[in-house]
Amino acid sequence: MPDSIEASERMVDDWNRRVQQQARRYQAMAERVEDISVTERSRDNAVEVTVDSKGLLVDLTISEAVQGKRMAEVSRQVMRTVRMAQSRLPGLLRQAMTETVGTEDQAVNKVFRDARAQFPQPPEDDPPSRPRRDRADDDDDDFGGRSILS
Repeated sequence: MPDSIEASERMVDDWNRRVQQQARRYQAMAERVEDISVTERSRDNAVEVTVDSKGLLVDLTISEAVQGKRMAEVSRQVMRTVRMAQSRLPGLLRQAMTETVGTEDQAVNKVFRDARAQFPQPPEDDPPSRPRRDRADDDDDDFGGRSILS
């Protein structure tokens, strides 16, 4: 009987030690992930953005080089640069997870899959912009600018 009690105590002690080690690894992973940020520049260096580990924009710098450009073009450039920065997050998350808790955990793999889905690689070239209609000119009544009474 004493053997089984000692064996049970050792088993509980081993289990407790493994749980504490795993908790430390997950805490280290959380700290590493929280510290992740990505800074990316546009091709012409006119736009620089920084996103945090959640993909949120935390810094934006637009240089004087955008003077003379149409604001629609600058907006596209900002958004493309943000997407480029965000697309680097899954790799950095995977690295932090692999180095701290490994890749065997299903929750870790789900976080990585979700990050890849949320932050895919941006397209090589931006699609051409569509001309926008001015809201003031678009009264959406289909009367072709004529009065309904005429």
